[in-house]
Amino acid sequence: MKITNLSKSAIVVLAIAFFSCGGGGNSAEEEVVMATTPKSVQKPATADPKPAEEVVEGTGSVAAAGKVKMENSDCMSCHMMDRKVIGPSFLEIAAEYQNNEANVAKLAGKVINGGAGVWGEAAMAPHPSLSEEDAKDMVSYILSL
Repeated sequence: MKITNLSKSAIVVLAIAFFSCGGGGNSAEEEVVMATTPKSVQKPATADPKPAEEVVEGTGSVAAAGKVKMENSDCMSCHMMDRKVIGPSFLEIAAEYQNNEANVAKLAGKVINGGAGVWGEAAMAPHPSLSEEDAKDMVSYILSL
């Protein structure tokens, strides 16, 4: 698009304003057009569509949801992805249990009710406020690793 009646410094100022404000949903070219177009003719930027669901490589949406739920929980207080902290690493758990409905249900129960003795003396604290669906999503993510 050809830009007329704007000096280079005006374009730089518009670009800085555009990037410092997060863009507002318009491209830099649209910002320049809007800055030189009367308000009565401008079209407002459309809202961004719903963000795309994060996809965890090699897994379905249930595992992706489980990853997000884990990131928003206290799981990382006792577990890490690749090394033991208080409890086993997520990779150790995934290596120990086959990813199937029976194991997902069994381990979701342990997440909700707590457990001890399988991975050493440290007991896993119960999480009674966690729904069965959320616990299953989290376990599905772990077993997908």
